[in-house]
Amino acid sequence: MPARFVIGPLGPGHDREGFTCGVDALDRYLRAQATQDVRRRVTACYVATDGAGGRIAGYYTLAAGGVLLMDLPPLLSKKLPRYPSVPVARLGRLAVDSSFRGRKLGSTLLWDAIERSLRSEVAVFALVVDAKDDQAVAFYRHHGFVPFGPTSKQLVLPLTNLRSRG
Repeated sequence: MPARFVIGPLGPGHDREGFTCGVDALDRYLRAQATQDVRRRVTACYVATDGAGGRIAGYYTLAAGGVLLMDLPPLLSKKLPRYPSVPVARLGRLAVDSSFRGRKLGSTLLWDAIERSLRSEVAVFALVVDAKDDQAVAFYRHHGFVPFGPTSKQLVLPLTNLRSRG
């Protein structure tokens, strides 16, 4: 039977030491920096725990941000007000523990971030991510993100046509 995951805010009861995704910077961030960033209100961190033992199976961070209107692809920017920047939710990090790979948890975490952005009482036009490598770019493009800005690793997903499942 596949594991059921519960996704919620990172809290003091979560054991972060056992989390290993294979990318040292992402592992280190969860262990040493995430709590401070949450406390300072510069990001929100959400963790997926397995239903059985409460172990962290994956996490992502979400923060408010903005992008320059002129950096968006014309297809996206043409119907927007001519303000210098557009409000977005920024997906900062997304990682899945190595022992939970192959269960589509990355996609589940991404959809959770999209739903939280859609439910936000602060309006955001899109979800933006700076992908760390080509594999991450492929993951986000598979989920409908399109490149924008100065590099092909900056991606945006407009939220205007998406609807929250919850």
